[in-house]
Amino acid sequence: NNSLIHAYAKCGSLDLCKRVFDDMDSRDVVSWNSMLKAYSLHGQVDSILPVFKQMDIKPDSATFIAILSACSHAGRVEEGMKIFRSMLEKPETLPQLNHYACVIDMLGRAERFAEAEEVIKQMPMSPDAVVWSALLGSCRKHGNTKLGKVAADKLKELEPTSSLSYIQMSNIYSAEGSFSEADKSRKEMERWRVRKEPGLSWTEIGNKVHEFASGGRRRADREAIYRELERLIGRLKEMGYVPEMRSALQDIEEEEQKEEHLLHHSEKLALAFAVMEGRRRSYDGGGGGDVNLIQIMKNIRICIDCHNFMKLASKLLGKEILVRDSNRFH
Repeated sequence: NNSLIHAYAKCGSLDLCKRVFDDMDSRDVVSWNSMLKAYSLHGQVDSILPVFKQMDIKPDSATFIAILSACSHAGRVEEGMKIFRSMLEKPETLPQLNHYACVIDMLGRAERFAEAEEVIKQMPMSPDAVVWSALLGSCRKHGNTKLGKVAADKLKELEPTSSLSYIQMSNIYSAEGSFSEADKSRKEMERWRVRKEPGLSWTEIGNKVHEFASGGRRRADREAIYRELERLIGRLKEMGYVPEMRSALQDIEEEEQKEEHLLHHSEKLALAFAVMEGRRRSYDGGGGGDVNLIQIMKNIRICIDCHNFMKLASKLLGKEILVRDSNRFH
C-alpha cells in the first residue's frame, strides 16, 4: 500500500493516493510520509498540514522534508518557519542538510534573503550543493546578482562539473541586461567542458510515450507540431497571453527573436502534439480523442513563461493540464 501511494503520486493521481491511504487498516510512519509526500508533490499545503496534525506516531526526517517543501512551494513561510523552529527544540528532530535546503528555498522564494543568509550562517554543518542550489535558484527568480554570485561560486567548488551554477548566473546577468557577463559565464562553462542537460518532455497518448526535445529535434513531425503550436499561441494571445521575455535567457535583443526562442521549449511542443493527436483521433473515431487530462513530464524545471502558457491553455482547451517537472507537479 505504501508503494502504491508513492506510485500514484508520481503518476499524478492524488485521489487514488488518498483512497489507498484511507482504506489502510494500519499505518506506519512510511504510510503517513507517503501521503504527506504525495500532497507535497502536488503543492497541496492545505491538505498536508491537517494530515500532519493527525499523525498518531512520531514523525521522522522524511516527514519534515515533506512539510517544509510544501510550505515552501505554497509561500507559507511563517508556518514553515514555525515547524522548522520546533525541530530545533528536540535532539531527535534536529534539522539535517535536506531540511536546511527546504528552509533556504522557502525564504528565498519569499525574497527574504537576509533571513536565508542568517540560517546558512547558523547551520551546524557545512552547506552542501543542494542548499546553495536552492539559494541560487531564488536569486535567479528575484534578480539578486550579488548573492547569486556567492551561491554560484560555492556551488562550483562543490560540483565543478555541474552546469547549474554557470547557467543560472548567465540567466541572472541576461535578465538584468549584462550580456557581456552572461557571455563570460557561458564561455567559462565551455572552457571547463561542462555540458548543459538538454530539456526533454514526454507525454503518453494511446499507451505510447512520445518524447520531445527543445527545438523539436528528433521529431519527423516537427513542422506539423510547430504549426499547431503557432495556432494555439495565436488563440492564447487573444485571451491575454503575453510571453514572459525574461525566460528567453540568451543574448537576444529583438523582442520577436525572444518570443521565437520561447517557442522551442519542449513542454510546449508536447502540448501542441497532444492537442493535434487528440483532434486526429476524434476525427478518425479512435480512442483517446476526448480525454480531459493531458499529462506532461519534464526532466528540468519549467520556466515562468511555460507555466503561464499551460495555465491559459488549460482554460482555452477546457482540459486539465498536469506538468511534472524535476521539482513537483504544476
